Amino acid sequence: MIHPKFDLSGLPERPEKPRDCGITLMLDKGLPARQVEDMMESCTDCVDLVKLGWGTAVITPDLERKMAAYRDAGIPVYFGGTLFEAYYMRNRLDDYRSLLTEFGVGHVEVSDGTLEIEHEDKLEAIRLLAKDFTVVSEVGSKDMHKIMPPYIWVQKIEAELEAGSWKVICEARESGTAGVFRPSGEIRSGLIDEIIEHTPCEKLIFEAPKKSQQVWFLRHIGPNVNLGNIAPDEVLPLETLRLGLRGDTLLDFCEADNIH
Repeated sequence: MIHPKFDLSGLPERPEKPRDCGITLMLDKGLPARQVEDMMESCTDCVDLVKLGWGTAVITPDLERKMAAYRDAGIPVYFGGTLFEAYYMRNRLDDYRSLLTEFGVGHVEVSDGTLEIEHEDKLEAIRLLAKDFTVVSEVGSKDMHKIMPPYIWVQKIEAELEAGSWKVICEARESGTAGVFRPSGEIRSGLIDEIIEHTPCEKLIFEAPKKSQQVWFLRHIGPNVNLGNIAPDEVLPLETLRLGLRGDTLLDFCEADNIH
């Protein structure tokens, strides 16, 4: 990951892939296959998962080629939670399972960010899908004006992990203005503290599309916090933030003996 000719002591240790913590979940909003192929030449070590946002997979003409490019780089790729909701609302969950199998998708997102799903029904969907897939569920609404009390967040996260979710994503939208963030983009720090007090951080993925939000999580939780909704052109910049190789975190992750 780090070029051998750059000898810098005191950099934070980053787990080797496949990682359970320090995960970077990249959001692909419609990249062409050729761009994915080029990108994987330089970013493979920094990307752990790729989500094909919303329902973009449905209208991607070179979908198989693009998914193959991610797989060839050893990066799991899966469809966005909104596509799950689109199938769920049509009572076609069995068809969705078959579709995932047909495309060779090993991960599946279960969300209710837009669709109103009774939580017990969502848990049942997690249990069902967890039999054949690695489930990444998502808690939080995409409606920036819908505020959920912290104890409800904790209850839902714990229940979804117990139902079979591998990780739980804490919603923020691609704009970083909902869920764990206020409409202004300000972090709901009390909410985050309540969540991590009850749930191991390695079980959580915090959506943080903006640099200021990424910096906050890195400083508050550490360089190996799991972060999602990372834009393709922000993958390498995020890695420099994790390693203290950008001004925002230069003084945060270097051991004191190495600061002069």
